[in-house]
Amino acid sequence: MDQDVFNLGILVFRCAIGAVMLAHGYNHIWGGGKIEGTAGWFESLGMKPGVVHAWLASVAELVGGLALVLGLLTPFGGAAVIGTMTVALITNHRGNGFFIFRPGEGWEYVMTLIAAGFLLSTVGAGQWSLDNAFDIFQPFPEAAGLWIALVGGFGGAAGLLAAFWRPAPASESSGGSDADG
Repeated sequence: MDQDVFNLGILVFRCAIGAVMLAHGYNHIWGGGKIEGTAGWFESLGMKPGVVHAWLASVAELVGGLALVLGLLTPFGGAAVIGTMTVALITNHRGNGFFIFRPGEGWEYVMTLIAAGFLLSTVGAGQWSLDNAFDIFQPFPEAAGLWIALVGGFGGAAGLLAAFWRPAPASESSGGSDADG
C-alpha cells in the first residue's frame, strides 16, 4: 500500500473522530443546557454526582478530541473516546435497540465511536502527526496502544461505572436522553 494513501486516510479519520469528540465536549459545557444541564442529565442517568461526571466526560471529550486532531498521544485520545462512549452506551443507549433513530437513541452510533477509538489507539496517528514528529508511538503503538485502549478506555469506563453509576430502579427511570449521548 502507498504509505501516503494510508497517512491521508488515517489523518482524515482521526480528525473526523476528533472533531466529533470536540463537538461533544463543547456542547456539554457551553451548548444547550450548559454544564448544569449536562450535570442534571447525568444525574438522571444515575451518574452521581452529576456535576463531577459532566465535567469528567466533557474534559475527556475535549482533550481526547484535540489529541486525535493533533495526532499527539493518539492511543490516549482513542482511550478517551472508548471510555466516554462506553459509559454513554451503558448508561443511556443500551436498552434502546441498535438504531440511533429509535426512541431514546439506539447504540449504533456510540458503538461505532468506540470501535474508532479502539482502531486509533492500536493503529496510531500515522506519519502526518505530532506523535511522528516527537517519535512516540511510531511507527505503530504496538502492544502499548492495545493496553491503553483496554485499561484506560474500557477499564476506566468499568471502574467509573462500578464506583459511581447508581441508576434508578426500572419503574422509576424516565428514559430521558441527550441529543448527542
